[in-house]
Amino acid sequence: MKPRSLVSIDDLNTGEILKILDLAAEFEKEPVQKLLEGKVVATLFFEPSTRTRLSFESAINRLGGKIVGFSDASSSSVSKGETLHDTIRMVSSYSDLIVMRHPIEGSARFASEIASVPVINAGDGANQHPTQTLLDMYSIRKTQGTLDGLNIFMVGDLKYGRTVHSLMMAMSRWNTTFNFISPDELKMPDEFKLYLENLGLRYYEHSDFTDIISRADIIYMTRVQKERFSDPIEYEKVKNVYVLKNAMLANTKPNMRILHPLPRVNEIHPDVDSNPKAYYFEQALNGVYTRQAILCSLLGIK
Repeated sequence: MKPRSLVSIDDLNTGEILKILDLAAEFEKEPVQKLLEGKVVATLFFEPSTRTRLSFESAINRLGGKIVGFSDASSSSVSKGETLHDTIRMVSSYSDLIVMRHPIEGSARFASEIASVPVINAGDGANQHPTQTLLDMYSIRKTQGTLDGLNIFMVGDLKYGRTVHSLMMAMSRWNTTFNFISPDELKMPDEFKLYLENLGLRYYEHSDFTDIISRADIIYMTRVQKERFSDPIEYEKVKNVYVLKNAMLANTKPNMRILHPLPRVNEIHPDVDSNPKAYYFEQALNGVYTRQAILCSLLGIK
C-alpha cells in the first residue's frame, strides 16, 4: 500500500484538516513528547529555507526523532548530476519520512510517486506549500475563533506566491470572502479565480487597499519574490508597491490580525511589529506545533 503523503492541501479532506489543527493545539500545550523516538526524518532542501526547515527540525527534535538530509543541494550528489528520481529512491531507504523543498513545480508529486515512505511538500516552486497553509489556518482559527465567514485580504505577489495559492484553496472550504490586492503584473492567476467562481465564492481584485482595510479580518501580506523574476527590471518595478505601516491600522477591526509567511523585505514596516494586531512572529511559532501534528498524522502516530 502506497504511503500517505502531503503534496497539496487538497490531499486532505476537511475533517482531516480540522483533526490536524486540533492536534496542533494539543502540541502547543505539550510540545515535548517522545512520539518519534526511533524514527528518522529526511529533510531535503534543494532551495534555501529558514523558517520551514528550522521549524520542521524543531518539531522533529521535540518529538524525539532523528534528522538526516541537507539544506543546500550543492552539498548533495545533485551537484554531481544525480537525478531527483535516484535521490528519492536512495533517501527512502534511509528514512521513515521525507520533507522536501524543490524549486520545480510538480517535483513533490513526482517524489511522492517514487518514494516508499511519506513525502511532505515543503514548497515546490510557485505551486503549493501545504504545511504553511495548515499553520496559517491554525493561526487564523486561533485569532478569530473560527474559519467561517471571514474576509481575507491577500496582498502582494499573488502570481508566484505558493502560500496564497494553497491558503486560498484551503479557505475556500468555508464561506470566505477574498480580496486580492496586487499590481497587474502579479495578479492571482485565472485558474484560481475560476476555482472560486465554480464554488460560488466572492472575490474582489484591487490595486490598492488603504480605503478598504477596515473590512479585513485577516491581512495576509506577501513578499515580492525576486527569485521568481527572470527580468530584474520587472522586479524593480513592483518590489515596493505595498508597504503596510502602523498608521494604516487605526480604523481596522479589533479582531484583525496581520499574517505573513516570512521572510519579509519592505512590505511590512518595522513600526507595525509593536502593534498587537501584528501576528507574523507568533504565526511562525505556530509552525512548530502544526508540523508536529502533520508528522504524527502521516506516520500514523496519535
